[in-house]
Amino acid sequence: MMKRIAILAIPDTSASVLYGMYDLFLSAGRDWQLIVEGRPGPKLFHTSIVAACIGAMRIANGVQVVPDCALADAEDADLICVPEVAVPPGTPLEGRYDTEVAWLRRCHERGATIATACSGALLLAEGGLLHGEEATTHWAYADAMRTGYSGIRVRTQRAMVISGEGQRLVMAGGGTSWLDLTLYLIARLTGAETAMQTARVNLVEWHEVGQQPYACLARKSQSEDALIARCQAWIAEHYHEAAPVASLVRLSGLAERSFKRRFQLATGMSPLEYVHTLRLEEAKQLLETGSDTIEAIANAVGYEDAGFFSRLFRRRVALTPAQYRRRFGAMRRALSSEPGA
Repeated sequence: MMKRIAILAIPDTSASVLYGMYDLFLSAGRDWQLIVEGRPGPKLFHTSIVAACIGAMRIANGVQVVPDCALADAEDADLICVPEVAVPPGTPLEGRYDTEVAWLRRCHERGATIATACSGALLLAEGGLLHGEEATTHWAYADAMRTGYSGIRVRTQRAMVISGEGQRLVMAGGGTSWLDLTLYLIARLTGAETAMQTARVNLVEWHEVGQQPYACLARKSQSEDALIARCQAWIAEHYHEAAPVASLVRLSGLAERSFKRRFQLATGMSPLEYVHTLRLEEAKQLLETGSDTIEAIANAVGYEDAGFFSRLFRRRVALTPAQYRRRFGAMRRALSSEPGA
């Protein structure tokens, strides 16, 4: 029997993910045979755009979407896909999508698999489906998930997380990782060969390194704690200095233990971890824009031991400094070049 797939449309989502997933599911099985044999292959899925209310709706980027059916008519779906929730990180979702969240819970209880792209995992968290489970979401929403919902083990270093009873909760991290998500779902429902054919036809490259290389590791917002905010402002200019944490303690005027506890409470990070994030973010910029040696960059951001810097960079970014330079230095050069140059 043909699997039924429901893609949830909400006002706070974008057309690219909503219709991109729809198109890939439609392409599976059809387009490879069209190219190879000159005639379209069989339709493998019954895919619908569903929403709380039937009728045209404007979504986040102004595109008008006309759902195929209402939620009540799609409760027999085998697979439900939830695109991103395009709201600022930390925006309270309580009461915003109660109808959709309740529908997701009912469908999951009936045995459906639920797959989310980017910040769509927040709807699973809102419905309590991720309590006690591993999860991932777009790196910019990870802190909101950690602090807003207890009992969720957030794994932002992984591009995809599969969890829950029967592995029926599937989450992809951020950005274009919805492509990986859809290919995985096609493979899970019909087999790896169909997914590979779909990837070849659509020129989809798997994001095997996850989303950490793309993440801005440092928190930009200043703490509401005036003393800690002053320390944040100071360290932003002096992170490269020797023993910066000791300097922060002196600047605060607090006992060391009290300062570290207060800093952790205000920022969600220990002072040392905060320093590392600032240093690594600067190192990423230097790797993208310059040609200095790895050792020189390590020294410039405050590490005397280039080996330690490289190990820390790989652990936090999921690429070595050299790998990061090759990937993102080339990207920056290409994006910065004059057209036709």
